Amino acid sequence: MRADAALPDAHTQTGRACPKTLRRAAVQRYALACNATGLAQVATTLVPLALAWIVVASAGGNPWVALLATVAIALLMLRVFVLMHDCGHRSLFASTALNSGVGFALGVIAGMPQYVWSRHHAHHHATNGDWSRYGGPLGVTTIDAYFALSEHGRRRYRLARHIANAPLAGLMYLAVNPRVTWLKGTARLVAHLVRGRIAEPGVPLATLRARFRTTAWSSPKEFRHMTWNNVAVLSTWAAMSWAIGPATFLGIHLAATALAGGAAIVLFTVQHNFEYSYASETADWDPDDAVVHGTSMLVLPEWLNWVTADIAYHHVHHLSAAIPNHRLARCHSECAEHFTEVRRLTLREVPAALRCILWDVRTRRIVSVEEATAGRGHGA
Repeated sequence: MRADAALPDAHTQTGRACPKTLRRAAVQRYALACNATGLAQVATTLVPLALAWIVVASAGGNPWVALLATVAIALLMLRVFVLMHDCGHRSLFASTALNSGVGFALGVIAGMPQYVWSRHHAHHHATNGDWSRYGGPLGVTTIDAYFALSEHGRRRYRLARHIANAPLAGLMYLAVNPRVTWLKGTARLVAHLVRGRIAEPGVPLATLRARFRTTAWSSPKEFRHMTWNNVAVLSTWAAMSWAIGPATFLGIHLAATALAGGAAIVLFTVQHNFEYSYASETADWDPDDAVVHGTSMLVLPEWLNWVTADIAYHHVHHLSAAIPNHRLARCHSECAEHFTEVRRLTLREVPAALRCILWDVRTRRIVSVEEATAGRGHGA
């Protein structure tokens, strides 16, 4: 199919977009990964990131330099995370080996075991709009479940999902949880092997290991990726602490990680949590309807689109995760008539969208606590 060929008609008789037809055409036309482009995107991210740390090391503890560097590093780490995400979809490079190898390296920089994360993220794509099976990064609950909580419980639910907590959540998500999950899982594995060897000295370790069950990982491959990621991350932290001082490195790195992780959580959340976003139970779930009505498009300035590798065109990404990030905007532009019903969100509208943290099962929509409270006629 020629790159400039017209897409086939992707409308039903009612005039609404038909993602099934559009998806087939979009995959043919836009799902064309390029190794050279992917490498250029990685280079233009990692080189500035390295320069930012060189500036920090040369600044002699200047607080203004440290502040500016923290902001720059946070923005670049956010881009690293999105590119890592693309590797998980095998869309950054045409080469499987590059997606795997570069994805692992980007995961080390981001602090996230890339392979394990991509497996969990694939579940999100497979269940987009089915809130029975995936409640989003905020763990959205139903209106009835929310009002079944005590007053204290409802307050905790709201506070835990407040935008002010995003940096702390980002720090936990990228820096703390991947380390703690691996350490706790590994400690339990070792304890299991020791107990097994004592109870059954003749049983091979491989057999004992095969009997081990944990929620920390779902396969030996996930455990290996978690292990190598954590070894690489902790070694990198140690090397950077030795090179520029532990206080300087950890102070800037953890602050930048909190900002980048918080921004990533906010970015991902508002791409599916917004007023009246499509939210169905499994029995009535329509994944195609979820693309159009359950996924937003963020209207961002160009520099922020660069930082986020055009993930703001999230409706196109959910149309087909195989479309490389550098083709998302073009797909949106050339297929704009098919996306007229997609919700547009500006940066000013993000805080309001983040207040939509309850699932109205009856109307199959995401709503705010205020609206749910008004509908039930009593206070939150």
